[in-house]
Amino acid sequence: MTTSVPGVDAVALTSWLDGMGCGQGDVTLIPLAGGTQNIVVRVMREGFDAVLRRPPLHATPEHQASILREAGILEILSQSDVPHPRLLHVCADESVIGSAFFLMITIEGVGITTEPPPWVDDPEALRALSLSFVDAIAPLAQVDGIAVGLGSQDRVAGWPQRQVDRWLGQLERYERFEGWQGAESASLDDLVALLRSREHVSFQPGMIHGDYHVANTLVSRTHPQVAAIIDWELATFGDPLLDLAELLATWPRKSGRNSPTVVFAAPGLATAQELVAHYEQVSARSIEDLDWYYALACLRLGVLLEGTHARAKAGLVEQDVGMEFRAKAHALFDQGLRHWDW
Repeated sequence: MTTSVPGVDAVALTSWLDGMGCGQGDVTLIPLAGGTQNIVVRVMREGFDAVLRRPPLHATPEHQASILREAGILEILSQSDVPHPRLLHVCADESVIGSAFFLMITIEGVGITTEPPPWVDDPEALRALSLSFVDAIAPLAQVDGIAVGLGSQDRVAGWPQRQVDRWLGQLERYERFEGWQGAESASLDDLVALLRSREHVSFQPGMIHGDYHVANTLVSRTHPQVAAIIDWELATFGDPLLDLAELLATWPRKSGRNSPTVVFAAPGLATAQELVAHYEQVSARSIEDLDWYYALACLRLGVLLEGTHARAKAGLVEQDVGMEFRAKAHALFDQGLRHWDW
């Protein structure tokens, strides 16, 4: 039995698993690479193999609510064709391991940025994988965000126009971190002005992942296709075109001047233009205002990354990590102004 994973008491978890009828015998815990906000651990015992996800150590009530919300998102996805980890069990009782947690099915896949599969050097395979990133997210556009409780009719009207204030408000909340002096980017002001200049933007409401890029997927070891989209904590109501836009914002650019925000680049990948054409074909959604959503994706992702820099200034994150994320945030604000460089 492995008991050395912070935040997951193997003895307490074993007792809970026994009560749920999940396998038998000793439990092995294997820490998995995940986001910076949550603890992700593979749980293995005879007759049982799953992945546990819980909030970070010293979790706040907001963290606890977020992890339960994410479990609910996975339950919603079970009714869709979106490739995702299947939800197995949810435990809201924080006394079991010190926080709420959920268990999901183990995906037989790898992160292409951390554990490249054998076919990664095949240009034809990489082109097929490129299109698979679009195929994976396209069915999400068919999930009715209102019907599944992520939105309401009141949120439909004016949703695009509210987004700029929404993310500027998020940026202002970083002022609580001592030492943070603002985003300090002239491009940010220009990007905000660009987004506000478009009075009428198309909006087809649905469910969005909220942080869709290559690093938030697992790909098959044997075939060039997405096995699952992971990390659904930011999933919400919106226009699914925003997910495509973020994929493009983190994709290699046609100019060859790749931003530090590019997640994965290799010979053989389809171009961003080819991804857009494929999305239009398989999703049957209008891409008329994709340039606006691209600018919004750059603003949104840049603000989120700037949050890590703000926490670093307050000593809550390593300084070098904070500076890395600051550079990426600035690159995104600049990138949003040049959508023609897809």
